[in-house]
Amino acid sequence: MTKPADFDVATAHNHFSTQCFNRAWDLMETADRTPEDDRLMVALNQASIFHWLQRDDCNSQRLSVGYWQASRIQALLGNAEGAICQANVCLTYSRELKPFYLGYAHEALARAHSLAGNSEAAARHLKSSLELANRVRDKGERELLLADLERLKGGP
Repeated sequence: MTKPADFDVATAHNHFSTQCFNRAWDLMETADRTPEDDRLMVALNQASIFHWLQRDDCNSQRLSVGYWQASRIQALLGNAEGAICQANVCLTYSRELKPFYLGYAHEALARAHSLAGNSEAAARHLKSSLELANRVRDKGERELLLADLERLKGGP
């Protein structure tokens, strides 16, 4: 199968990496998702990651965010094992990033372990995330992370 002469693969990856992420985010914020919406949300997130991986400007920060979203989606769906797995991948990509991203990797792990009933691991990652939040220089980023951590204290 040949593609049309005016089709630009790089432009398509740029478009779909962000569009799929944003559509998955919209579904994450939808209160009355159907089971089909849940499946679509997972597929959109994974498609977003795939398209990012094809981009020349793909980096650890973008993959950290993509896998953080994947973990949050699995937590929303009540899949603790999947949430932990995706959060661990997020942590892998976040280790050398700014405290904001590393803090969110630990937030994802705290959420996932809380969902799984692993209270010690959840508390350890929550503590790490709070310590990292205090090192975030950008006020807006710090407040965003702290607000998510505060909500997490009430449960996954």
